[in-house]
Amino acid sequence: MTTDTAAGTPGRTWEREAKRENPPPPAPEEPAPPKFILYLEGPEYADTLRRLTLWTHHVLLPVYGREVTSTAPWCGRWWEHPEAVAQLHGLWLAWGDMTGPGSEAIGPANWHRDYLGPVMSALRDPQGPFAGCKPGAHRAKEAPPVDILDPFGPPPGAPPPAG
Repeated sequence: MTTDTAAGTPGRTWEREAKRENPPPPAPEEPAPPKFILYLEGPEYADTLRRLTLWTHHVLLPVYGREVTSTAPWCGRWWEHPEAVAQLHGLWLAWGDMTGPGSEAIGPANWHRDYLGPVMSALRDPQGPFAGCKPGAHRAKEAPPVDILDPFGPPPGAPPPAG
């Protein structure tokens, strides 16, 4: 073993030189986690909604879509219900995380228990977002009214705060 006098530590000089000349490749960057659909706009929203629609129509509904009844409604135009879009997007994100490559063996069981059941129960509840929708008949749902949009902001017409 030789001593690298420049560094003052034992080691082989040629090994250190080789490492300087051929540094290891940088680690690949992790992709950014997907954004929740309610935060998206424009083409990014449209692309995410399309991918969610494909998953919903080709995976979720064929496997887990039960018969539509008055006590378990479903809307054939579910993408026009913001609550349904938000709930299904969260369900889809959890699906990818818990059933995709690198997930644990118990991931699918946990997805069924913790995500699928609660989301489908909320969506298909007679008082849920599809209340009033019937097969072939979409009915838009009104948001609850609010008296004042910003009750803690300055009153309308008030001068801006001095600063």
